[in-house]
Amino acid sequence: MGNCLSDVKGGKQAVGGRPQAVGGVGDGGAALNDAVDYFYRAKGEHALFSQIELSLSASNLLDLDLVSKSDPMAVVYMKKSDGKLEELGRTEVIMNNLDPIWIQKINVTYHFETVQRLVFHVYDVDTKFHNLPVKTLKLKDQDFLGEVTCAVSEIVTKRDRSLTLNLHNREGRGLRKLGTLTVRAEETVASRNAIEITFRCKALENKEVFSKSDPFLRISRAAEMGGSIPICKTEVVNNNLNPSWKPVCLTMQQFVSKETPLVIECFDFNNSGNHVLIGKLQKSVAELQALHQSVAGANLISPPSGWQHHEKVMQSKIFVDSFVEKQLYSFLDYISSGFELNFMVAVDFTASNGNPRSPDSLHYIDPSGRLNAYQQAIMEVGEVIQFYDSDRRFPAWGFGGKVPSGSVSHCFNLNGSPSEFEVEGLDGIMAAYTSALHNVALSGPTLFGQVINKAADIAGYSLSSSHAKYYVLLIITDGVVSDLQETINSVVRASDLPLSILIVGVGNADFKAMEILDADNGHRLESNTGRIATRDIVQFVPMREVHGGQMSVVQALLEELPSQFLSYVRCRDIKPLNVD
Repeated sequence: MGNCLSDVKGGKQAVGGRPQAVGGVGDGGAALNDAVDYFYRAKGEHALFSQIELSLSASNLLDLDLVSKSDPMAVVYMKKSDGKLEELGRTEVIMNNLDPIWIQKINVTYHFETVQRLVFHVYDVDTKFHNLPVKTLKLKDQDFLGEVTCAVSEIVTKRDRSLTLNLHNREGRGLRKLGTLTVRAEETVASRNAIEITFRCKALENKEVFSKSDPFLRISRAAEMGGSIPICKTEVVNNNLNPSWKPVCLTMQQFVSKETPLVIECFDFNNSGNHVLIGKLQKSVAELQALHQSVAGANLISPPSGWQHHEKVMQSKIFVDSFVEKQLYSFLDYISSGFELNFMVAVDFTASNGNPRSPDSLHYIDPSGRLNAYQQAIMEVGEVIQFYDSDRRFPAWGFGGKVPSGSVSHCFNLNGSPSEFEVEGLDGIMAAYTSALHNVALSGPTLFGQVINKAADIAGYSLSSSHAKYYVLLIITDGVVSDLQETINSVVRASDLPLSILIVGVGNADFKAMEILDADNGHRLESNTGRIATRDIVQFVPMREVHGGQMSVVQALLEELPSQFLSYVRCRDIKPLNVD
């Protein structure tokens, strides 16, 4: 079988069974983003479209590993009109498998009136990168296995909405057979309905010689045109014949209806990727609910194999310990019900930006009116954030500058007022910034801690009067951080509050510290006292990549906001204001 995600814990963690940000961004990073969609809709920039979900599988891939098989991952791009490739998402990595069936889906917005070219690249991921999330992998460090291209319309117009293509080298060079890639499209189901199920097995048949099996479950949905589509797998429970797994959350997009047959397979995990089937059964969601209500287990079935010519009912049983139906509200459900987003802005006034009088400085005010790096960031970012801010009054601060009193401040009011820190709209931010450059000397060091603590105080204070406010702190910086641990401590303390931190990097500095704060490596931040962040609240956006055409500024800025917002309200069971 071999279909195991291998970017963390050697392929032993769960895939596809966590609550997804409905209308937000899931693990693959390519789902329809409500925040982006709403922004464009309000500007009248949306044509007729449909949201579709792509499932990928491959056969007979090239084997580039010496002592094992390739560890494939697929990356999907949209080819833009200027020929540039825009990445839509990545599958998980599957260990030791030349015929992978990926679980992670790729979401695509299908515009009926345009020809949308998709490009699929398949890579063999090097073993040393197996403990990294796929979104952080540098593709140039992986072995290229082949590519295919097609139009979205070629897939959706097929009778079974499935298209199989021959992989080839870049630009079609070479005659070597590289295998095939199959793409299946399904229209996204717009539903908030989801189920959370906890599975347990008892008396599993042991497939090991010197220890006990390491079981996990893979759940697939029967497809209308035959075959099945894997929708999730549980984590691996080591050395256990009576395992209990963490709850899996399945959306209606995954299970379609309560009557749709689901195939549940139990495997013994092997590092080689050759996982051994212990047993399986087929049940609909309705039957799983009945199984939970009966408190009885269902016997696993051993399929025909080798000397066994018929299915065998096993002594091993599977139980449904919990079955909960829930509503997964979207980002827009909350915003449209009256939840308020409040943005706050902080600008870097440290000396690493260069002397403002020098044309090379990131803070240089050009007499011709040409915007400097900070002004560009304020204008481009401001257009997006002021759209989402409820009252368009922004707390605005500077940090790392020597204020008129002669002291260095790591959180001063950008407008120069001793007490009032709010400014009116985008023009207010620009005016306060320009004024501060004439009154504040660049200094240092670069400390984010006081600004983050100030934002956290405001977010924390709001809880005493309302749970319908959420705050976003925008930090614009050149990326040189003087005290990373102090910043981490502040972020960890703020992770319990209704707050996200968006860091925009300007210039060409080394942004490695920013990437650490972003926590996209799968490891949550830890303070110097050992406290772990309750959730990821930081997103880093390098403006040089935005200007390089690698992503739109709207997509870049709002990429993680819906999922961060939803992680906060869901873990506190906060519902939209119009829901009882």
